[in-house]
Amino acid sequence: MDTVLLDVFRTVAHSGSITAAARRLRYTQSAVSRQIAALEAEVGAPVFDRVPRGVTLTEEGRTLLPHAEAILGQLVTARRAVDDLRTLSTGRLRVGAFPTAVAALVPRALARFRGAYGEVALSLVEGLTPTLLDRLAAGEADVAVVSESPAGPIDTTRFELHHLLDERLLVAVARNHRLAKRRTVRLADLADDAFIAGSADAESTLLRAALPTGFHPRIDIVAADWTGKLGCVAAGLGVALIPALAMRSKPADVALLRLHRDDEPTRRIYAATPAGRTHPATVDHFLPLLAAAVDPLWTR
Repeated sequence: MDTVLLDVFRTVAHSGSITAAARRLRYTQSAVSRQIAALEAEVGAPVFDRVPRGVTLTEEGRTLLPHAEAILGQLVTARRAVDDLRTLSTGRLRVGAFPTAVAALVPRALARFRGAYGEVALSLVEGLTPTLLDRLAAGEADVAVVSESPAGPIDTTRFELHHLLDERLLVAVARNHRLAKRRTVRLADLADDAFIAGSADAESTLLRAALPTGFHPRIDIVAADWTGKLGCVAAGLGVALIPALAMRSKPADVALLRLHRDDEPTRRIYAATPAGRTHPATVDHFLPLLAAAVDPLWTR
């Protein structure tokens, strides 16, 4: 049933005359009469009796009126709900991010988003890039901050990638380390140093993408958490490769050195969204905040 006809019917019913309804709707009287006739043809019965001073509802019209008002009321509610999503007066934003992006980048952007759009419900899930992409594809997240490694590119037929930064890879050494005053080092300079890594197998760590030919690091200590790695470095137990995103500030008891570009892998960081799908308004407003939250310390 045409909602325009229902709106005209409701207006005539409340006005008590076709002339008054036409003025309110800014239609001609003949246009209102035609629309009432079209409604009566659809209903299969007259909805008004014409009386000397206007119109009055028939029994069919009295039965139809509350249903017309309910339908039109629901339409207004639906339009308001969609408009609230568009203006971020309500809604949700579900963000996924890999662990080092949760150290500072994503929380900064989320804090700015909440400050601007406090009515939107926020959620954040930490995970590794493959898991985050699976969540995106399954519709369990709206946007995910992911990293692309030399192991293989992200499938751009499934995901739209919004480049955020090319991340630096830093070398953490103790303050009294022989290279602590250097700004840039080669991995070959560290050939005699023990490495602190997340796995005893170098191929399972950040080193996998940065190893020069013939370089075999000695991994004496395994520590999964970045705080633990830096604690071991500060104690002089070895050196560690640290992604710049993991650093919210420069530790007082550790020196952070740049890795030479010839040894440094490309670690591109993206905000990923499902390809071929319309972004929620929350995502469109969050993406610029992510880009603005990038600290020059992290970039190559």
